[in-house]
Amino acid sequence: MKGDLQQLKTWLNNNKVTEVECLVSDLSGIARGKISPTNKFLAEQGMRLPESVLLQTVTGDFVDDDVYYDLLDPADIDMHCRPDENAVFLVPWALEPTAQVIHDTYDKMGNPIDLSPRNILKKVLALYTAKNWKPIVAPEMEFYLTERSPDPDYPLKPPVGRSGRQETGRQSYSIEATNEFDPLFEDMYDWCEAQGLDLDTLIHEEGTAQMEINFRHGDALHLADQIFVFKRTMREAALRHNVAATFMAKPMTGEPGSAMHVHQSVVDLSTGKSVFANEDGSMSELFLGHIGGLQKYIPETLPLFAPNVNSFRRFLPDTSAPVNVEWGSDNRTVGLRVPESDPQNMRVENRLPGADANPYLALAASLLCGYVGMVEGLNPSEPVVGRGYERRNLRLPLTLEQALECMEQSTMVKEYLGQRFPAAYVAVKRAEHENYKRVISSWEREFLLLSV
Repeated sequence: MKGDLQQLKTWLNNNKVTEVECLVSDLSGIARGKISPTNKFLAEQGMRLPESVLLQTVTGDFVDDDVYYDLLDPADIDMHCRPDENAVFLVPWALEPTAQVIHDTYDKMGNPIDLSPRNILKKVLALYTAKNWKPIVAPEMEFYLTERSPDPDYPLKPPVGRSGRQETGRQSYSIEATNEFDPLFEDMYDWCEAQGLDLDTLIHEEGTAQMEINFRHGDALHLADQIFVFKRTMREAALRHNVAATFMAKPMTGEPGSAMHVHQSVVDLSTGKSVFANEDGSMSELFLGHIGGLQKYIPETLPLFAPNVNSFRRFLPDTSAPVNVEWGSDNRTVGLRVPESDPQNMRVENRLPGADANPYLALAASLLCGYVGMVEGLNPSEPVVGRGYERRNLRLPLTLEQALECMEQSTMVKEYLGQRFPAAYVAVKRAEHENYKRVISSWEREFLLLSV
C-alpha cells in the first residue's frame, strides 16, 4: 500500500509544513478525515478511516441498520486512505504552516472503494481513456455572500459592504457591487493563488450579493479537487471578513438559485483534436451523441446534480434556472447550452448541477451521461430556438423523492457505477430527507398555526 512519497515529502519540507489535514470527500462533498503532524503523516503514508464515513449524512446521521449492514461489513472495518501527490494544497488561513492532502480510498486488498466519490469520477474517466478520449471541463461556481446568522429560523440577509450599506436589488455583472467586497476577494484570490487553483474570472451574478467564480478548463479530476478545496477556501475567506459564503442551491427566498455550470468537451488523445467537431467545423456525430446521452440519462442521475431537498427549489418556475434537458445554440434558457466557439473548443454547457452538488459526483455523472450517449450513438432532440423554460417534453423529476426513484431504477447507473454505489447514495439521501420531514417550517407556523 505504501510508496516512497518523495515528491510529497520534498514539497512539505520546502513549505515548512508542520501539520497535514488528511481529507476524503463523503457523498455530500463534506471533507472528512484526520489532522496529523507532518512527521507522523510521512511515517504512516496515509490513514485509516471507518468505511462507514462514506455513508454519513449531511446531518451527521447514518442510514438505517438494515441498509447499513447490507452495504457495509458488520464489523465496521477500516478503509485504507492513500495520499494523492497530485492533490496537495496549502491551507493559507491556518496559523501554523499546514497542508491539506486529498486521499484515495482502498479496501485491505488494495481495491478502490466503490462508495468513494473520487473513485467514482476516476471510474468514469477510465471509460474515456479506454476509448482514447480525454474529457476537458470548465466549471463555474455560483455562491451567495450573506450576513452571519446564528439562528437558522431567521431568513438570510445580504451583508454590509465597504460603503456601510447592504446591497439592494439585483446587480448582474456590476463592477461596483463586486467591489463592495474587495478586501474579501483579495484574500480569496491570494489564498487560491497560494494553493494553485486555476481561477479565471469573478463576476457578480443576478441575485443580491450573489457571485460567480469561473475556473479555467482542464482535467476533470484535478478540477473536482480544486472545487472541493475552493469551497472551503471561500467560506474561510468570508468568515475572516465577518460574513458568510454559502453554496446552498437556493438560500434566499425570491432570489435566483446558485448553480455549478459545467462546460465539457472531449479530445482525441492521439491527435489532441476535439472529437466534437468535423473537419468543416460542424457538429460531429459524437457530439450529437454526447448531447443525446445527457438528455436521456440526466433524469436518471439527477440526484448527483441536485442532491438535497433545497436543490429542487432552484428548479421552480421563474427562478432563472433551466427545468428541462432541452438543448440549443447559445441559449441560456435550456439545460444544455452549446456556446458559440471555434471547432476545437466545441462544447456543451450543462446548466443543471447545483452549487451544492458534490463536485466529484456531478462531474462524473455529467461525463458519464455524455459518454453513454456517444457509445450508444444516441440522437438529441431538435435544438430549441428562443425561450426554453416552458418546454415540457423533456422535463426533470420535480422532487427529490421522484429523482431518487429514477436513479434507483436506472439500469445504466448500475451497469457503469456498480450495484453498491447507487444503493448507498439513495439510502443516504433518503435518510437526510426523512430528517428534513421531521422539522416544522416557518411557513407551516405562519399559515397553519392559527388558521386550520
